[in-house]
Amino acid sequence: MNDTPWLDRRQMAAWVRFVAVLELLPGVFDGQLRRDSGVTHFEYFVMAVLSETPGRTLRMAELAGATNATLSRLSHVVQRLEDRGLVERLPCPGDGRAINARLTESGWAKMEAAAPGHVATVRRHVIDVLTPEQIEQLAAISDAILASVDLPGPMAAGYRRYDEPGDAKES
Repeated sequence: MNDTPWLDRRQMAAWVRFVAVLELLPGVFDGQLRRDSGVTHFEYFVMAVLSETPGRTLRMAELAGATNATLSRLSHVVQRLEDRGLVERLPCPGDGRAINARLTESGWAKMEAAAPGHVATVRRHVIDVLTPEQIEQLAAISDAILASVDLPGPMAAGYRRYDEPGDAKES
């Protein structure tokens, strides 16, 4: 006997809409960044994480956690960024086994050039289509889902950094 608690009509309506957002939104961001800046959304995300760390440098293992990437995937992406002079890999001082990734000056310039278009796209497709109340709801809904899927919290520092009042700058 199958005791699966199937979704009711309201739950299914919410679920299929959420799946559509999950499928469509990454392509919107990726397309804009590729067209306007020549980077993928994930490459931009990697550089954004590095841009917000002291010295624009982070251990590869920490960068993998912050971007929810396997070390293998991250290594391939960092290699592509390195080939374009946007990121460099260096030995980690004090730990010869670890490798750091550092955003180069060219990478920083790429971020400065790409950020305005990315922020405009985020605004156009997410922020500006919601009311202030819906933005609060979106944050609360996202927190509830993240509590279920990001159990150890490897990405928490990234999405919690704007919880305190102050001037938030989009990454």
